[in-house]
Amino acid sequence: MTAAFRIIPLDYSPFAPLFDLDATALAQRGAVRVTADEDFGFPCRVSLDDAKAGDELLLLPFTHHAADSPYRASGPIFVRRGARLSTLAAGEVPPSVTRRLMSLRAYDAAGMMQSASVVDGQEVADTLTALFSDPRIDYVHLHHAKPGCYSCRAVRA
Repeated sequence: MTAAFRIIPLDYSPFAPLFDLDATALAQRGAVRVTADEDFGFPCRVSLDDAKAGDELLLLPFTHHAADSPYRASGPIFVRRGARLSTLAAGEVPPSVTRRLMSLRAYDAAGMMQSASVVDGQEVADTLTALFSDPRIDYVHLHHAKPGCYSCRAVRA
């Protein structure tokens, strides 16, 4: 059976120059530099993995749903310095998702939400497969359910 979905991380290139900015310039963009103080709790949206203690990250606002709809949205994300783009196989769910309670928001091609659910990270693959069985669903945004911040995007495989 062919996997129904592929999870897409963010591209690192728009964030790379921000690491060269000082605290004042970052603050003008609503961003801050942070150092992970533990191996869990700082999920990078490029690598789709948690940063390790001591890793440098930026915590910054990000427009994750730029749709011309009432569901247009932005929120805080972490990006780790030098993060490498996570390349996931169709149907693969990264540990930064499977280890957390996740909120899934399914949208049609016009950016209108058609479905939403909160599931244990271990249930994300099955939930995405079910969501993409609905022909109205064009893409799904995954959010960390407790803090509500954007994690990644899933598209039909």
